[in-house]
Amino acid sequence: MTRDVTFTATKSSGDVSAIVRRPEDAAALLVIAHGAGAGMRHPFMEAAAELLAARGVATFRYNFPYMENGRRSPDPKGILLGTVRSAVGAAREAAGDLPLFAGGKSMGGRMTSQAAADGGLEGVEGLVFFGFPLHPPGKPSVERGDHLRLVKIPMLFFQGTRDAFAGMDLIEPVARDLGARATLHVIDGADHSFRVLKSAGRTHEDVLEEMAGVLRRWVGRVAS
Repeated sequence: MTRDVTFTATKSSGDVSAIVRRPEDAAALLVIAHGAGAGMRHPFMEAAAELLAARGVATFRYNFPYMENGRRSPDPKGILLGTVRSAVGAAREAAGDLPLFAGGKSMGGRMTSQAAADGGLEGVEGLVFFGFPLHPPGKPSVERGDHLRLVKIPMLFFQGTRDAFAGMDLIEPVARDLGARATLHVIDGADHSFRVLKSAGRTHEDVLEEMAGVLRRWVGRVAS
């Protein structure tokens, strides 16, 4: 079952759209926030929802206010974090008794982890990052990952070895320092969009299938 819903992002920014996709055999629900330059209907978000539904994972994907209103520049951090919290609240109602997870693509994942680090996200059992943006391209740093130490729930990182937003020499130590809370799944040859070179011998669709399978198994281990 797929249905369109709306929820109030923040008092100042109004309502935003969301899409709930829940298969009959759902075992968990994942709240997915989009990246900085593409909304909830981006092909990656659509594919993720479809592949996860096929594996028994429901999804709740949503827009941030700036994307909902056709603006290019992301909202101020306070609105982004407020929207994440509101989305989790709305998804919690949609999930019923399903275990709840949250995360997102690039910026959406980082905003979700910052919300989790700053007071937590009620009912969320784990976080999933589709390309954690550890630093801007060409400006290696780990400061954007400092808040992850404050996240008390399990985290799953999907990272490509060609991701310009997270050098492997930096993201691997960050994940390692988080100890048992962090699982880093490396996609050999993938960039920030999880696209691989033709020489890799597999397609973008193959990579997405791999990620969906890994996520489903991880959710099964983490869910209480």
